[in-house]
Amino acid sequence: MSPISSRTEHDGAVLRLVLDRPKGNVVDAQMCGALHEILAALPVDGPLRCVVIEGAGRHFSFGASVAEHAPGEVGAMLPRFHALIRALVSLPLPTVALIRGQCLGGGLEVAAACGILMAEHGAKLGQPEIQLGVFAPAASVLLPARIGQARAEHMLLTGGAISASEAAAAGLVAQVFADGEGEDGLQAWLAAHILPRSAVALRFAARAARAALIDEVGHRLLAIESLYLHGLMTARDPAEGIAAFLDRRPAIWSHA
Repeated sequence: MSPISSRTEHDGAVLRLVLDRPKGNVVDAQMCGALHEILAALPVDGPLRCVVIEGAGRHFSFGASVAEHAPGEVGAMLPRFHALIRALVSLPLPTVALIRGQCLGGGLEVAAACGILMAEHGAKLGQPEIQLGVFAPAASVLLPARIGQARAEHMLLTGGAISASEAAAAGLVAQVFADGEGEDGLQAWLAAHILPRSAVALRFAARAARAALIDEVGHRLLAIESLYLHGLMTARDPAEGIAAFLDRRPAIWSHA
């Protein structure tokens, strides 16, 4: 069964993509591949005006697969995940991440690659990678561009999660809905801002609005990926942090 479920709404104007492996909707290699394949096959003309990404169940996503970050696995996983992030950022359509519950790690990177983030009040957003002895490469590009350097560094270096309201105050989340009202809020937004518009105008507007971010991700993400794979992953602590997480024990850092 595919880890992505999809459906169209409003006579083909809206495509809903659901990360569909509750309860955590972990973004693993299979999910990356399925989502990237769908994005690559989207029509460049026709009535499609918006793509919405959300998580099945109570949460958007707990993040990327920690096991796939282990030495021996991460060299294949990270380029595949970053190809997905580049595809999302450069998609010539309005994209919305509808966030409920936890949106962490690689899940937040997927959401932050979308154009507009909407969240229910109880959502939590964070990049906890530093707690595992690693860092978040895609978020290291996306978050400074979206919320400014100081706020981004605080999220990336502390690993703490922020609330939907805090994310809205930072400029990361565009709209916050009461818990349980995200779907109604999304539909109202679509009715007001997407369904009455020209599909071709929205496609060109999305490309124009995101031109700087597309360039930033295109130029910087490969360099940061190399820093991760050929710098960080040559140290001992990342392997220890990942092993400790998988073994459900505290990490013992060597600081090397």
